[in-house]
Amino acid sequence: MRIHICAVGRLRAGPERELIDDYLTRFDRTGRALGLGPANVVEVEDKKGGGMAAEAALLERSIPRGAVICALDERGKLMSSPDFAAQLGRWRDDGRGDLAFVIGGADGIDPSLRGRADAKLSFGKMVWPHMLARVMLTEQLYRAASILAGSPYHRV
Repeated sequence: MRIHICAVGRLRAGPERELIDDYLTRFDRTGRALGLGPANVVEVEDKKGGGMAAEAALLERSIPRGAVICALDERGKLMSSPDFAAQLGRWRDDGRGDLAFVIGGADGIDPSLRGRADAKLSFGKMVWPHMLARVMLTEQLYRAASILAGSPYHRV
């Protein structure tokens, strides 16, 4: 199952980019044998200032047809890492070819796109900068692959 991180905004070189690249490399290496990956980041940017609706249109174009859509949203479901790994495994085992994680811009995800999501995931009640949300998501993807592979990376 291919993983797509569809996000508003361009991430420049720096510590966040390095962390994302590192976790995605680890995920691809660990997930390959499990039928997970590759993972890629698709960045969209609304240069015309059209707000959440314009961002949603750009995000929708970046989501592969037929993909499971998981919106990262503060109102989403709180999950433990093992529960997240299990959900990832279920989507894979259901034969879903693509999984798109959607990360909105500073104002979040437009309600029309959020409403189309198959799942909504929250990293807690606090609001996180969308660039940090990418880091957290890529780490959890790697952690999920490690859990599914039976690796000792995740300790309870």
